[in-house]
Amino acid sequence: MSNSARATVPLSKSPNRLIGTIFGAVYIVVGLLGFTVTGGVGFVDPFLSDDQLLLGVFAVNPLHNVAHLLIGIALLIGGLSSVSAAKTVNGIVGAAYLLLGIVGFFLASDPESPMNFLALNTADHFLHLASAVILGGVAIGADKTARTATV
Repeated sequence: MSNSARATVPLSKSPNRLIGTIFGAVYIVVGLLGFTVTGGVGFVDPFLSDDQLLLGVFAVNPLHNVAHLLIGIALLIGGLSSVSAAKTVNGIVGAAYLLLGIVGFFLASDPESPMNFLALNTADHFLHLASAVILGGVAIGADKTARTATV
């Protein structure tokens, strides 16, 4: 099947394309907003103060913001490209967020630890786990018949 055939599945008909596009746009906005609270903060500083809380809840630093931008761009490109691309990117990002969500509870248990180079806090861990469940779940469970529907 050609790439053009896969790309013809409309965004609204593919949960992977729709979720990838929405999550991509949201992560790009979050990455940009993060820079509004990280002025004067070192690129990899651990979480140091409530001034670094995005939306009053999520700890960020410039590296964390860049990570959100890159992840958002990847999700957006996948979502706007094809079902196959969206499914792949959603699965990879979902798996990475699952790992980060779990490991984050251990590595970033002390917010001021140098191991916390992404400036993570508990709210971040739960958000990463929620993103993992949604992105991974869609990648695994949706668009199983998209290939045959476009032939």
